Amino acid sequence: MAEIIEVFTSWFMGLGEEYGVNPIIFGSIYVGAIPFFTLSIGWLVKNYRNGKSIVLPVLMATFFFISAYLYLIIVGRNVPWWVYGVVILLIIYGAYSTLKKVRSSIKEEKEE
Repeated sequence: MAEIIEVFTSWFMGLGEEYGVNPIIFGSIYVGAIPFFTLSIGWLVKNYRNGKSIVLPVLMATFFFISAYLYLIIVGRNVPWWVYGVVILLIIYGAYSTLKKVRSSIKEEKEE
């Protein structure tokens, strides 16, 4: 089992070297942005319920959602074209699922 972990770690870190992206930094940004994204969504729903502007919470939520991918796009080099396609699909899917979640939260509040 230790050999498998070592091979995986070596492969994973090798990807960072090949594409100029530190996987630890990418992962830290990805995981570290989760609480800020969640807070932004809560702020968005609260502002919507109170009739306030939702522009800033939407911008913040979007930034935190794509922050790790921004790191990849800005810092990465020699990244294959299909990776950009996957990133775009992930962003589209994430935006769609987040929109559904926000609408559901708003609908639940209106029903109460």
